[in-house]
Amino acid sequence: MTDREDLPTAQAWSALGGAPELTSGVRYRRAPGVLESRLPVREFAGATVGVCSLAAAELLAERNGGPRPAVTVDEAAVAPAFVSERHLRIEGRAPASFAPLSGFWRTADGWVRTHANYPHHRERLLAALGRGPDTGPEQLAAELAGRSALEVQESAYAAGALAVAVRPAEPTEHPLVERTARGSGERRLAPAALPAAGVRVLDLTRVIAGPVATRTLALLGADVLRVDSPRLPESEDAHADTGFGKRSTLLDASVPADLAVLRELVATADVLVTGYRPGALDRYGLAPADLPPHLVVAQLCAWGRHGPWAGRRGFDSLVQAGCGIALIEAGPDGRPGVLPAQALDHGTGYLLAAGVLRALTERQRTGAGTLLRHSLAGAAQWLLGLPASTPEPGAAAPAPGAHPHLAETPGPYGLLRHARPPIGYAGAPGTWSAGPTRWGTDAPAWTTGS
Repeated sequence: MTDREDLPTAQAWSALGGAPELTSGVRYRRAPGVLESRLPVREFAGATVGVCSLAAAELLAERNGGPRPAVTVDEAAVAPAFVSERHLRIEGRAPASFAPLSGFWRTADGWVRTHANYPHHRERLLAALGRGPDTGPEQLAAELAGRSALEVQESAYAAGALAVAVRPAEPTEHPLVERTARGSGERRLAPAALPAAGVRVLDLTRVIAGPVATRTLALLGADVLRVDSPRLPESEDAHADTGFGKRSTLLDASVPADLAVLRELVATADVLVTGYRPGALDRYGLAPADLPPHLVVAQLCAWGRHGPWAGRRGFDSLVQAGCGIALIEAGPDGRPGVLPAQALDHGTGYLLAAGVLRALTERQRTGAGTLLRHSLAGAAQWLLGLPASTPEPGAAAPAPGAHPHLAETPGPYGLLRHARPPIGYAGAPGTWSAGPTRWGTDAPAWTTGS
C-alpha cells in the first residue's frame, strides 16, 4: 500500500481541473504482476480509476456537505476491469472476440491494422480492396501483401472502412482532455447516498470507451439511458459487457418523431455523452451551442478534434497502431504487438466518467455546465509520455487462478459472470444494482423524476 504522490494520478487530476492537493490522499494497493507491458499500463490504468474514484468522493462530499471519503484503489481489481470483455461469460459462453479479418497484416512496405468486427465494416473493407464477400484471411493476406500500407489505409478511409498503417510514435498535441465552461444554469443536486444518484445521463456512445464511462456512472447511481439508431445494430456480447446498470432504447434521429423524443430527453438530462466523430450529431441540434447551459456535455472521439485525422473513424486497436504503441510492443520477429488490454478504451472511459463527476461538482458550486472533450489519441499520447514502471518493494502479484474480483449477476441475457467495478472510495458500491437489459428494448424515458 502506498499513499505517496503518484505522478500519473496528479497529471490526470490536473487535466480534469481538480484541486492538486487532493491527489496526495489517493492510496494504491499495488499489484505489479498485472497488465505487464513495455509501457506503464498498470500505472496508467490505476491512475484513471484513481481519479474517477477521487472525483466520485469529491462529488459525494459536495452534495452532502460532509467529509470526503477516503480513496484506495486496488490494482488487482483494476486489472480484470480493464479486460472485462475477456472475463465475461454469458450462461458459461465466452463472447466472440476479434473477427477473422481484423488484425495486423503484412504489406509490401510494412504493416497495416484492420478492424472488421461489424458486418458493415467488413463489407466496406472488402469493397475498398475490390474483393468479394467470401474473402477469407488467406485471400486478404495475399491481397494486402501486394499493396503499400498507406495505400490500404487511404483506400479504406475513402470507402468508410477501417484500416490504419502501423507507424512509429510521433510528437502530437492531443490533450488528455479539453474542458470549457458553458453558460450558467440553476440545476443542482440534493444530498444522496451515491455520488451520481438522480443524475440523468443520456448515452450516445458505442463500443468500449463511452459505454465504460456510462457503466461507471450507472454504478454510482445515475439514471443512464443509452440511445442507438435501429439502422446501426450493436453486438449483443459487447452490450452485455458494458450495459450493466443502464437501460437501452432505439431512436432514429432521421425520423422527425424520434428526433423530437431525443431532443426532449436532451432537454431534461443532466449529462450528454456522445461517441461519434466530431460534428456528426450537429445536424440533429446536438452541437454544444444548441444545448441547455446546465448540461454537462462529454464528447469522445478516436483521433482528437484537430488535425487531418479529426474526422476519421477509429477504435482502440487502430489508435494503438497509428500512434506508435504497436511498434513499441512488437515481438522479436518484428510483428506489431498490442497492449495487455484495450487500455486506451478502458482508461478513457474512466477518465471521461471522472470528468463528468468533476463537472457535476463544479455545477454544484456555480450552476454552470461544462463541455468535455476526450479522445483515444489523447490517452495514447499521455501513456507514451509516462515514466517507465518502477519496482514496488514488498508488493506481489496475485495468485494465479484467483478471481476475487469477479461476480455473477442474473438478467435478461441469462447468468453473467463479469468483472467487478474497481472504483475505490470508502463506501463505493461493490457491483451494479442490475445487469444489462437487452439492447434496444427499453422505453425512451427516464426512471427518475425531474
